[in-house]
Amino acid sequence: MPKLLKRPPKYRLHKSTGQAVVSVHGKVIQLGPFGSPRSHERYQQEVERWRDGLFQQHPDRAEVEPEPIEISIKELQARRRRGLPVTINEIALLYEDYAHGYYVKHGKVTREGEQVSEMLRLLLRYHGEDELEEFGPVRLKELRERMITEFNWSRKYINENVNRIRRLFAWACENELASPLVHQGLQTVAGLKKGRSGARETKKVTVIDDSIVDATLKHAPEIVADMVRFQRLTGTRPGEVCTLRPFDIDQSEEVWVYEPAAHKTEHHDKNRLVMIGPKAQAILKPYLDREADAYCFVPAETTWIAKHRRGAEGAAADFQEVLDRAHRVAVKRGPLTPYDAGSYRLAVNRAAEKAEVAKWSPNRLRHTAATEVRKRFGLEAAQVVCGHQSADVTQVYAERDASLAKQVAKTLG
Repeated sequence: MPKLLKRPPKYRLHKSTGQAVVSVHGKVIQLGPFGSPRSHERYQQEVERWRDGLFQQHPDRAEVEPEPIEISIKELQARRRRGLPVTINEIALLYEDYAHGYYVKHGKVTREGEQVSEMLRLLLRYHGEDELEEFGPVRLKELRERMITEFNWSRKYINENVNRIRRLFAWACENELASPLVHQGLQTVAGLKKGRSGARETKKVTVIDDSIVDATLKHAPEIVADMVRFQRLTGTRPGEVCTLRPFDIDQSEEVWVYEPAAHKTEHHDKNRLVMIGPKAQAILKPYLDREADAYCFVPAETTWIAKHRRGAEGAAADFQEVLDRAHRVAVKRGPLTPYDAGSYRLAVNRAAEKAEVAKWSPNRLRHTAATEVRKRFGLEAAQVVCGHQSADVTQVYAERDASLAKQVAKTLG
């Protein structure tokens, strides 16, 4: 018999859930909490099954490996019908796979999908071995108390994670893995109220004084400074500024119209239109002389410009010329990656530190713009400029909004 060269599959940690897993034939098998006796016992069982598949007695099947034993929804449904319990451990990876398939935008898992994984990690840490039917309001409240005392999470974030736990159990009930009474019981746990719990409160996002913005921009890279100015004039979200491209902008009229390819409320089937007035157009024009599908604001171009602005000659060079050269170099080096909300915020924070002013978030520019619009044009104008329309507005109302938003852009930005 030839010498066996294959090694047993490894016992390893699934980082996002804290579970021990083993990969057999390309499929992940859940074992239980990482490091627990139960997980090691199940790992040995899986290794034995794997070895049995390598030493089958029939020659014609000697190279055929057995089908892996993997927990699936159907298996858990069949187990429950036989009266056997289903644990939170056993549905964690299944639910995470579901969430990472559901909370996706343009091929990437959204922040909500990542937060589901964070919630599962906490839930499995304290209640992984619990049966689904045993997890009721009292255990949910105990876990919520840990969020306050051990993790010092904010009241809002705690309420969000409690709702994520409820959605986990709603999904389990939907797939007949738990009784609907379990989810109904969790629904009876009221959310934490402001001032009536030990959870800390977060500061509200407030407007920012233009003098602080101006001081910051003196120390910001030129591209980042233009992003800030554009956002201040248009009231866009940080992510909408970062992903702007020339072909997203309709320049056929006096007031340009920017329709972001991706925005916060697109999954609610809402359209988002950003009106660009004369001042914002002037800021944007140097960035439109590029490929129609190329991002306007690119960190690689910021780096190149900063390097070549050193010295008197570089500092005196025309910005349009320097920007065009930076763009050509960045294109040659590979696909252009735009700023994202995180890198944009970090660049603003670094500039604020150099200016010796308090750090501030670009999202505050949006609130500042909305406040100014509301004072000068009224609440309805602020709503349409910032894209806060109701889901059931009529087409007539939407047209009236667009006209009003254009009037604001023409006057202010």
